[in-house]
Amino acid sequence: MNALTGKTALVTGASRGIGRASALALAHAGANVLVHYSKGAEQAQAVVDEIRQAGGGAESLCADLSTDDGAHELARQVREKMTGSLDILVANAGSGLATSLENTTVEAFDTLFAINVRAPFFLVQQLVPLMQEGGSIVLISSLAAQAAVGSLIAYAASKGAVETMALHFAALLGERGIRVNAVAPGIVPTEMSSFTKTEAGRDFALGIQALKRLAQPDDIAQAVAFLASDLARWITGEVLHVDGGSKL
Repeated sequence: MNALTGKTALVTGASRGIGRASALALAHAGANVLVHYSKGAEQAQAVVDEIRQAGGGAESLCADLSTDDGAHELARQVREKMTGSLDILVANAGSGLATSLENTTVEAFDTLFAINVRAPFFLVQQLVPLMQEGGSIVLISSLAAQAAVGSLIAYAASKGAVETMALHFAALLGERGIRVNAVAPGIVPTEMSSFTKTEAGRDFALGIQALKRLAQPDDIAQAVAFLASDLARWITGEVLHVDGGSKL
């Protein structure tokens, strides 16, 4: 429970969904958590308050990762807040796009890749100097990177890029003792997967899974916390599928 005591973690997109659950899981394991959000200041503050009320340390940071300098701005804020090293980076913030090939616009495509690919790339670039040996970076991918699921072509392509980044970052940063992995969730009932609130959506999700229940954000967060901890000290360059046996 206290495996991360004394460590500092940044979780992007931590005001809701998997990001929120990851921030809470890391805090429960003892980490001080920087809770990033782009929108939803009250939700982010609620996460901070929950961590503090449980005896942990947390602060919120706001940056729009869709903008050209969003990742750099967030990194600047992290550097201002830090008094020691950054031990854990969870690049969770993401954008979804469920639409047909014909209806995909350049603007939507560019925004998607700005948040899902460009932001984590430059966050790693900017924040690695703050990390020391033993640091852990966890990128959030998706089942869609490896399996065709609905009208998610552009989204799937962005998550494929995330998995490629994880591989190359792991090779690059291994000499510094920094591990890089990705977690690939299946369908999780969050605001990004609101279709699961319908009977048809629920049936679809359960139909592609070996385990017959809907996932919860904490199911994914526990895998994130594992990869961030010393329990995973010999794991790097991997994509951990946390999807209840989807598309087997």
